[in-house]
Amino acid sequence: MPDAFSSPEYQPPRPPRHQPPSPPRYQPPHQPPSPPRYQPPHQPPSPPRYQPPHQPSYQYPQFPNSSSPSHVTYPWQPPPPEPERRRLPRHQALGHHSDIRLLRGAYRRQRRVATLTALGYFTLFLLLSAFAPELMTSTVSGGLSTGLLLGLLQLPVTCLAIGLYEYTARRRVDPIADRIRKQAELDAKREAAR
Repeated sequence: MPDAFSSPEYQPPRPPRHQPPSPPRYQPPHQPPSPPRYQPPHQPPSPPRYQPPHQPSYQYPQFPNSSSPSHVTYPWQPPPPEPERRRLPRHQALGHHSDIRLLRGAYRRQRRVATLTALGYFTLFLLLSAFAPELMTSTVSGGLSTGLLLGLLQLPVTCLAIGLYEYTARRRVDPIADRIRKQAELDAKREAAR
């Protein structure tokens, strides 16, 4: 017959673990007692606050065909307007329109052609002055050197670049811009009619 000491559920009590002694707690040095706090002299009780008489609750008129808010509004304020329902546009917005991309490309080509015409000629003039001084100092006719002639031609070449810029603007860029402008005005009229 198993006794209580041989049973698997029985566990002998464990000896208590040894704990090191805790350090002493800090105690502040003794301070003299503080002086008594100031107490104001006795004041008579204040009179009771004013309580307005009870007013009956006024029911403001309800507007039959409006979605008025659940809280009470002043009668002189109009009911809030109904939120507008926005319709999705039938076509893409102008920022994603293919004409905008065409306009950007035409304008980019126009700037490149005009800039390269003017700057390309000036760069050619500088390179010839630096690396071909014999050519630039040679005379063309009547004591006029090639360098001076090329320098004087800089002004007509710049005017040619300006003319080329205006020509390409009128021929390629302006028609696309006009088409986009007309489309935007038409879209604005449609939106205003809704």
